[in-house]
Amino acid sequence: MSATVIPTMRYHDAPRMIAWLCRAFGFREHLVVADGAGGIAHAELTFGNGMVMVASARDDAFGRLESTARDAGTVTQSAYVIVADVDAHYARAKAAGAEIVLDIEDKDYGGRGYSARDPEGQLWNFGSFDPWASRK
Repeated sequence: MSATVIPTMRYHDAPRMIAWLCRAFGFREHLVVADGAGGIAHAELTFGNGMVMVASARDDAFGRLESTARDAGTVTQSAYVIVADVDAHYARAKAAGAEIVLDIEDKDYGGRGYSARDPEGQLWNFGSFDPWASRK
């Protein structure tokens, strides 16, 4: 049995955040569906073989179940993204204005990583530690 886990996030300005996530963190647009009102109904952003789904915050059935980080004042989950060159990724994120909340460092459990917030407050974790590879 195989499973794929895809984090989902809501943003107040999803079009701006999609562009920022691609520029700052290296995501790529896989599919972006506009909502006809200046927002995003659904977007799929890829990083390697991983994906996150992004949409504009709105008052609909699902939107009432999932808050934005800004509205909640915190996050209750965050994504961890495995990157090949953590130092280059960190420099790219900093140059794009990411708020570094945990500076880059070598981790006790292996690999190297850092944590950052995007302009709307969502927490992102990037590192070279690959839990799948470490157990093979």
